[in-house]
Amino acid sequence: MGLVGAEAVGFFAQQGMDVVGIDNDMRADYFGPLSSNINNLKRMQSSIPNYSHHNTDVRSRDELEAIFKDHGSSISLILHAAAQPSHDWAGRHPETDFSVNAVGTMNLLELARQHCPEAVFVFVSTNKVYGDRPNGLPFVEQNSRWEVDPSHGYAAHGIDEGMSIDGSTHSLFGVSKTAADLMVQEYGRYFGMKTACFRCGCITGPGHAGAQLHGFLSYMARCAVNRTPYTVFGHDGKQVRDNIHSLDLVRAFWSFYRSPGSGEVYNMGGGRDANCSIIEAMEMCERLTGLPFDAQFGGAERKGDHVWWISDTRKFRAAHPDWVPEYGIERLMEELLAGEKESAIIG
Repeated sequence: MGLVGAEAVGFFAQQGMDVVGIDNDMRADYFGPLSSNINNLKRMQSSIPNYSHHNTDVRSRDELEAIFKDHGSSISLILHAAAQPSHDWAGRHPETDFSVNAVGTMNLLELARQHCPEAVFVFVSTNKVYGDRPNGLPFVEQNSRWEVDPSHGYAAHGIDEGMSIDGSTHSLFGVSKTAADLMVQEYGRYFGMKTACFRCGCITGPGHAGAQLHGFLSYMARCAVNRTPYTVFGHDGKQVRDNIHSLDLVRAFWSFYRSPGSGEVYNMGGGRDANCSIIEAMEMCERLTGLPFDAQFGGAERKGDHVWWISDTRKFRAAHPDWVPEYGIERLMEELLAGEKESAIIG
């Protein structure tokens, strides 16, 4: 059970819900044993009595259907956070990537329609559905980051849901997630199911098993604590990402669950309150640890990688004014570093 799934299990179990998890730890296959979800699973099984687990692949329609049949119409929420999350990995394994991200989503949607059509269906999508179109924005180079020209409409609040997904290079990961995203929307609009796509930038938190190819802030915190060299891929480290804490994201899911719509799409992230460039993140690590950060520049720029992404979350906030994120970027980094230090001590 990965970062978002584990956070959701704890949160929804605290609300008094019985939670059923589906995860076969393919993350360890993608990124190696250090990125395994096994510790999250052990912790949940030992501490959350109203949690049950199935070691099931989302591509296995028959195994999934057995789970849906067991629970039937008692299912009130399906949170779909299972994914192959790296566009670098997808480029080497396109069939596996598409089968997990697109076919797995189709399996869950159709089984939900057949067995629990009134359930709320929340899909963890990605800003990669927009491909590299954000790179066509007018940028201004600053000392530590790229920024959108102050006169542009996206400068104040970030990128909204009106950006086109067409005519851009998505990466194969972006394509598989876009296919899933559109299907989630269509099951909402065509069948009237209560569905939402949350198009996230970077999601992180102390439970994140960050890897070089995915989860840069978590991986950076690990490098800072363990004094491991960090490779910067392209853009001179000035590329900007927003970051949302997994708990803030799950609280947004809870808000949608209590007041759902059909076929909704929301850009979701840290927005202007929680964003940084690679350089700025390294400077935070140095300031918060008191240690120099070992960075190696010159890694090849990743195809389709965003120069600048900040999510405009105003659409979601307008529909769900009860949602107020709690984590700014420095508090996020402090928590990541503390989690890595604790892991280093335990290890």
